[in-house]
Amino acid sequence: MTTPETHQPDHTHQPDQTHEPDRPTQPPELPHPLAVPQRALDIDLAQSFSQLLYRASLLQRLRGEEAQAAKEAQQELLGLLIEVDDALQALRLDPELELLGRGAGIDATRRRLLGKLAKAGVRPMRLDGLAADPTLSEIVGGQARPELEPETVVQTVVTGFFWHEEVLRRAQVVVATAPPTAPPAAQDDEACAAVDPQDLPAGEPSKNAPRQARIQPSGTRKAKARRGRRKR
Repeated sequence: MTTPETHQPDHTHQPDQTHEPDRPTQPPELPHPLAVPQRALDIDLAQSFSQLLYRASLLQRLRGEEAQAAKEAQQELLGLLIEVDDALQALRLDPELELLGRGAGIDATRRRLLGKLAKAGVRPMRLDGLAADPTLSEIVGGQARPELEPETVVQTVVTGFFWHEEVLRRAQVVVATAPPTAPPAAQDDEACAAVDPQDLPAGEPSKNAPRQARIQPSGTRKAKARRGRRKR
């Protein structure tokens, strides 16, 4: 018969689970303190800081001027490329080049040029059917179109272009105008010439008034009769 095993306490040493808080370590002491140059002590910090701000603002202004100059140069170059496209478009209308079979080559060159301009942020204006805007277009002619509102763009003579959100070149357009009004009917000459005698100044006879017979005084008639008798 087996006897139950009795649990014997373990008397081995267990490590202490409690930890003491970490003590801050002090930096090692330098053998000798660092010496500060006398020149550093003589510097005016406020004056040095103001000089630094002035140099920073000057540098920022110079960079802004350089960026503006580069933008103007790029804008001028894009304007020249647009003029090249205008020249190609004019050549496309030449009948002699069309007979020589050069039209397809000109169209291909224009498509490539316009593609390069589009990558640079240049796009043509589409103004037909819209009201003319003086900031976008210049009116160079008009057509009588009673079915449209006045100053509606009906034809684009020279295409305008945008460069991003700016106007690179204004367009030249023809706009609708109101039809001319018919002249008023001619009035009757007699009705125009008729004048009310009451409206005339006193002493001025009317041209339409009947001629009145001259009435001579009675004394004048008697004197003429006597002279006639004496002659007899």
